[in-house]
Amino acid sequence: MGQSSNPRRVAENEARAKLRMIRTSGQKLNLVAALIRGKKVERALADLEFSRKRIAKEVKKTLESAIANAENNHGLDIDSLVVAEAFVGKNLVMKRFRARARGRGAKILKPFSELTIVVREVEEAA
Repeated sequence: MGQSSNPRRVAENEARAKLRMIRTSGQKLNLVAALIRGKKVERALADLEFSRKRIAKEVKKTLESAIANAENNHGLDIDSLVVAEAFVGKNLVMKRFRARARGRGAKILKPFSELTIVVREVEEAA
């Protein structure tokens, strides 16, 4: 008989992509995510292409993955896609230390983040 499929986590006119273990802080990643929120996907891709932030390449790859999911898995029209949501979450934090004077140590925190992008198909107003 087989196993029943999982219910969809997003609506019928949406698709999403998630990237985990991004080696940057959530605060820096959220600056780039805020750059594309609510924009049409071709405009968001152009903004990420010319962004000077290092992490913009990873965000662009995730957005392209969400677009590919929308086209191939859900049959959505890529010309009418909009970035509905782009949100950032925390992941693990690597803890390191740096040797300091008099036998002391200073804590170094190396945070990781995760990014979720949801694209939505919108109807063109005529």
